Amino acid sequence: MTIDIVDLTSPDYANLSPVQLSMVRAAQAKKDKLVKESNEKKNNIKFFLIANNVARGTPLRDAIAEIESEKQKEIEAIKSDLDYQLAYESLGSSGNENGPYRYPQNPNYTLTYSERFLVVRNYYMEQTSDPNARLKAYGMDTLAKSYLGQFYQTLYDLLLSYC
Repeated sequence: MTIDIVDLTSPDYANLSPVQLSMVRAAQAKKDKLVKESNEKKNNIKFFLIANNVARGTPLRDAIAEIESEKQKEIEAIKSDLDYQLAYESLGSSGNENGPYRYPQNPNYTLTYSERFLVVRNYYMEQTSDPNARLKAYGMDTLAKSYLGQFYQTLYDLLLSYC
């Protein structure tokens, strides 16, 4: 597998743990699948337009540009998600007398608000792949409002951007 979702020689990604490397590989697999599906869509549209004798016009260019734009947006979302996962994994939170820190069962109040943001974001990203269900669940989470403070709206806006 060729890793091109991130530059592993960059100082930001040079000293990844085995768990973090598996996260990179999973993100790369998502990206590769997305690229393959995008290429299949482009070919299907091209063959359809050729069959209808309109492949030399702007419909083909417009369709390919739209598919490429959507692909780039989704790749950026995958990379952003990977960066958040790597940052959260590097926090190395262990736990307290109530067990390991896990949101929402045992939230870690010793974290900074930006670290809490990553914890809650990671929790919701793992719950479901449906962005609308994720946003709805987050909107009903009363613990998140007090746990995140001023970052609650920021995470809401981020989850909304995935819809």
